[in-house]
Amino acid sequence: MKLITQILILLFSIFSFSQETMCDLLKNHNTKNIPYISVQELAMPKTEAIILDAREPKEYETSHIKNAIHIGYDNFNIETVSSIIKNKDMQIVVYCSIGIRSENIAKKLKKAGYTKVYNLYGGIFEWKNKDFNVYNSEATETESIHVFSKEWSQWLTKGIKVYE
Repeated sequence: MKLITQILILLFSIFSFSQETMCDLLKNHNTKNIPYISVQELAMPKTEAIILDAREPKEYETSHIKNAIHIGYDNFNIETVSSIIKNKDMQIVVYCSIGIRSENIAKKLKKAGYTKVYNLYGGIFEWKNKDFNVYNSEATETESIHVFSKEWSQWLTKGIKVYE
C-alpha cells in the first residue's frame, strides 16, 4: 500500500508540474520590472513599435514576427542596438520564445536609457497561438516555429514545432 501511495504522489507531482500555466511560468521567472504588451495590442495597426527578437539566429531564421530586428541573446550587444535605434524614447517591444529571455534583454535596454521598453507576453509562441503570421529567413510566411527546447515546446499549441 505504501508503494502505491508513493507512486500516486509521484504521478500527481508530475501531472501538476505539466499543468503549470504560461502565466505561472512567467511569474516564476520574471521580475515584472518590464511591462508586458499583449500580442493583440502589438498586432493593432495603431501600435507603432520597433520589434526586437531576442532569440538565437537559428530560432530567428526559422520564424520571426514581420519586421522584427534580430538582436540575439547569448551575444547581445547594446552598442548594436544603439546604432540602430538612436531615439531612446521610441516604443520598443522585445520578444523571445515565451518572454523570459526578452525580459533580460529589455532590462539591459532600460539600463541603457531606453524609456518605452515592453516585453511581449508569451513571446512568439503566444503570437502564433493567437493565429498571427510569422515569417522565415526568406520573408515567406511559415507555420514552423523554433521551440528552443522540448520542455518549452509545450507552450506552442499551433504551428509546426522545430527543434533544430
